[in-house]
Amino acid sequence: MWPVSKGAALPSPPTAARNERQRRFEAAYTAHHGPVLGYVLRRTSNADDAADVIAETFLTAWRRLEDMPPEPEARLWLYGVARRVLANHHRGERRRSALAGRLRADLAGYRPPEYTGELAQIATAFRALPAADRELLALTGWEGLDHGEIAVVLGCSRNAVRIRLHRARKRFAVELARGQVASARPGVSVPNGDLA
Repeated sequence: MWPVSKGAALPSPPTAARNERQRRFEAAYTAHHGPVLGYVLRRTSNADDAADVIAETFLTAWRRLEDMPPEPEARLWLYGVARRVLANHHRGERRRSALAGRLRADLAGYRPPEYTGELAQIATAFRALPAADRELLALTGWEGLDHGEIAVVLGCSRNAVRIRLHRARKRFAVELARGQVASARPGVSVPNGDLA
């Protein structure tokens, strides 16, 4: 026991049990990583998926170390864990593929709008902005969010949103003005920077 404050004491940390748990896991990992990796690689379509399944398998083994039988059954237990993780992985892949198919069908007829005239200038100016500015302006204009809601989406303060939005609007105005000046007919005078 080690003292915390006057009259209180916490039990000593169970370092021996923790060390034994870590030693047991490391021994199982060292002994069975290769065979389990081979098992998983033969059942996945790429190395990235195999890495995800292996990581989840050994994470499960760590969490359920008390359920892992002693050697030589530990390898078989790990194969069973990997088999269940693979089943979950394949189910997820099927769901993602089905969703992607539905989305492709839904979006097959979508064509982005083609703007002309003033709307084309606005779209060009908007696309010329940095991504962070476009996101702020879109959250305000298209999604209709207020400063507090944008702060939640972006993970920053309401005041930071207000300042960033002010700056983004100024940059947008500069881009709009640049586009209008560039599209002005040659030979037309623009006095004092005002647009004719």
